[in-house]
Amino acid sequence: MYSLLLAIIYLAFISLGLPDSLLGAGWPAMHAELGVPVSYMGIVTMIISGGTIVSSLLSDRLTRTLGTRLVTVISVFLTAAALVAFSFASKFWMLLLFAVPYGLGAGAIDAALNNYVALHYKSRHMSWLHCFWGVGTIISPFVMGYALASSVWNDGYRIVGLIQLGIALVLLCTLPLWKVNKSATTTKQKSVGIGGALKIRGVPFLLIGFFAYCAAEATAMSWASTYFAEVKGVPVEQAAQFASLFFIGLTASRFLCGFLSDKLGDRNMIVAGACIVLTGIVLLAVPAPIALSVAAFVVIGFGCGPVYPSIIHSTPNNFGAENSGAIIGIQMASAYVGSTFIPPLFGLLGRRIGFFILPFYLAAFVLLMITMTEITFRTTRKKAPVRAPSEKE
Repeated sequence: MYSLLLAIIYLAFISLGLPDSLLGAGWPAMHAELGVPVSYMGIVTMIISGGTIVSSLLSDRLTRTLGTRLVTVISVFLTAAALVAFSFASKFWMLLLFAVPYGLGAGAIDAALNNYVALHYKSRHMSWLHCFWGVGTIISPFVMGYALASSVWNDGYRIVGLIQLGIALVLLCTLPLWKVNKSATTTKQKSVGIGGALKIRGVPFLLIGFFAYCAAEATAMSWASTYFAEVKGVPVEQAAQFASLFFIGLTASRFLCGFLSDKLGDRNMIVAGACIVLTGIVLLAVPAPIALSVAAFVVIGFGCGPVYPSIIHSTPNNFGAENSGAIIGIQMASAYVGSTFIPPLFGLLGRRIGFFILPFYLAAFVLLMITMTEITFRTTRKKAPVRAPSEKE
């Protein structure tokens, strides 16, 4: 039962990843058909991110009221409805309207499932959980590419929306499975709220560290192809292909880290990941052939792999199972703030100074991340909170 439930949770995280890469894949065709500038994608993503931040902050209250299983099902149905609605959009303002449920659905399920897995399953399962998110992000561009080749972008959203709807129906039919962790779920539960969570020692450092990590990850994802085109002189078509290597490194790393994380522990995985990322950044910064720069992005993606899952998984142990729901909700919000606002800031700096500053920009946030997370671990180590009952394997 535990393994079957875990498979269902993995499926839910594929559904979380499906929408994340769909807009970027379809936007070159979408903006032309809707008659808006290419830069307007930023407006859509900002609204999606805004909804995600709001639902992340409310996730602890929603989870305590409805339970993780209902929050998960409702969120997937909500995103499925938004994706199908996108497929019928004929005006730009319609995208802005449908972006609201799009974001609201993503934030709640992200925080709820991360907290659930952190409480009830081991570190390796958290790594594999985020590996399945990567699977979702890889599937969507292929679906959109198929739709654009054979028809229009609307069909890409319609197909992914129907896939999402199918996942939601599977989740609905398997609701009884969630009872296997019911006793653990109801243990030591209290609501500290957002204000109370922020007052817990170490939490502000954790939030800054998580913000910094997500800022670096999102910047690397967003600007890899531009770096190759502007700095290395690679043709734009080839540069776009090179950028995908970051995602391959990230997804492969999270799969492999699942075999190591229980032995090494969350803290060591974060440090190891940061060291690998910094190694990739050094490779990117030194004057070298294109092949080395390509390898650098693979290394950076590979190093990013263990950081996000390990920070999340360590939260109940650092701050107590009773506080993890609220704290992880705030973590998700800080993550989306970092991934929403820091990449555009790099774009402004890159245009003014030059896109060659990417390695130094990434290094600043990675160093901030490792500093803040180390302070968090040293602060919480003195408290040594007791974790919630662990999974039964």
